[in-house]
Amino acid sequence: MDTNPVAEKLGRPLRLGVIGGGPGSFIGAMHRTAARLDGRYDLVAGVVSSDPVRSRRAAVSYGILADRAYGDPIEMLESETHRDDGAEVIAIMTPNDTHHPYALAALDRGFDVICDKPLTNTMAEALDVVDKVQETGLTFCLTHNYTGYPMVRQARAMVADDQLGEIRLVQVEYVQGGKADEVDPDPTAEPPWRYSPVRGGPSLVMGDIGTHAHNLARFVSGLEVTEVSAEVGHVIPERLVDDFGSAMLRFSNGAKGSFWVTQTAAGVENCLRIRVSGTRGSVEWWQEWPTRLVFTPLDGPAQHFTPNGPGTLPPARRASRIVAGHPEGFHEGFANIYSDAAEAIAARRTGTQPDPLALDFPDHVDGAIGVAFVEAAMASTAAGSAWTEARVRF
Repeated sequence: MDTNPVAEKLGRPLRLGVIGGGPGSFIGAMHRTAARLDGRYDLVAGVVSSDPVRSRRAAVSYGILADRAYGDPIEMLESETHRDDGAEVIAIMTPNDTHHPYALAALDRGFDVICDKPLTNTMAEALDVVDKVQETGLTFCLTHNYTGYPMVRQARAMVADDQLGEIRLVQVEYVQGGKADEVDPDPTAEPPWRYSPVRGGPSLVMGDIGTHAHNLARFVSGLEVTEVSAEVGHVIPERLVDDFGSAMLRFSNGAKGSFWVTQTAAGVENCLRIRVSGTRGSVEWWQEWPTRLVFTPLDGPAQHFTPNGPGTLPPARRASRIVAGHPEGFHEGFANIYSDAAEAIAARRTGTQPDPLALDFPDHVDGAIGVAFVEAAMASTAAGSAWTEARVRF
């Protein structure tokens, strides 16, 4: 990240407007930090709360001018569309049920879009977004931020470079412990939106972290999940929302896989982990130790890769921000997604070509495939874990 191709192409940062992510939002702060880290965006407009007064006050506190601190998303989109210095990119970090209408509204008005995951709550809505992106030709980025880590990109590049041989096995897990307390029941009085199947989607755990695990398996392996045999539910007896999901997977090349996610593993913090095994070796990465990728070849000693260390391949080198031996992680990985999207947006707006390495960020198609996986896992669960097709037919 030594150069700024956005400044080189446009002569200035992209102008960014945000929807959501206001006071109390962890992910909102991550989006704003990621956008600013490389100087490729200026935050110029925002509506950051469903309460108009609170929204305007918070937006000003984030450095947005008062006349561009809005109380309603459509008001912001309309106003910014008619300004000579209006926002060009809209970042959406709102409850899941609003991703669909806000994304369509932004795309219809000519804005490029960066959206938090999951893309939508239903497959029909996901396909609406896919169709709209294809119709408009605009850039759409979905923030599966773990794909921005240098060593995740190293793993993907090693698979693509055939260093592992033909992929046979994919194991992915995302394990948290935040909902492990059995005396902490589901909230009943004004529950958070994530607990609502209408607002949060059909499964709390699958929407929250299952989509990340599924996306990571696809990103690193380069394969698609074609069928799933799943069990999604809860392990806390009195809980109503899903806090656990497991599945056997079948991939497009015949490889086998396993998937499990939970938020009830007592004492575990944020363990996203993947192992991909081929005919010549395996790679393994843990999010809690993000600067180390382990490669274990079939007929040699284990090798450890680090950002900018020996053997780092171009996709990982592009995402590595500091010299070898220095840690980098969540903020930087998130910023890599924003920066790659910025380069693609600037290239589209100037009719130039982006660096091909900037085009690996998750997009609307990845989002639709993630929604299809959740729906397949839920259908499989309802059918007693029967094998269920998980393909998307565009």
